[in-house]
Amino acid sequence: MNLLELGTKVKELRKEKGITQEALAKQVKISRATLSKLENGNIAQVSIVTLSAILNRLGYELDIKPSNPFSL
Repeated sequence: MNLLELGTKVKELRKEKGITQEALAKQVKISRATLSKLENGNIAQVSIVTLSAILNRLGYELDIKPSNPFSL
């Protein structure tokens, strides 16, 4: 999953939960502008701590999986 796909998924999950950007940003202690950039794929980097906080608030968590299970 690339950053644009990740941002799109965060936006989708946030909207499903009925949470505004402003409310989610305040809850995870980032600016609304930063969240907006993440959701639109316009941010080059986001910390794991911040991403984890966003996903936890939305009821999800980070997971690690092989990028290509056939290459092993």
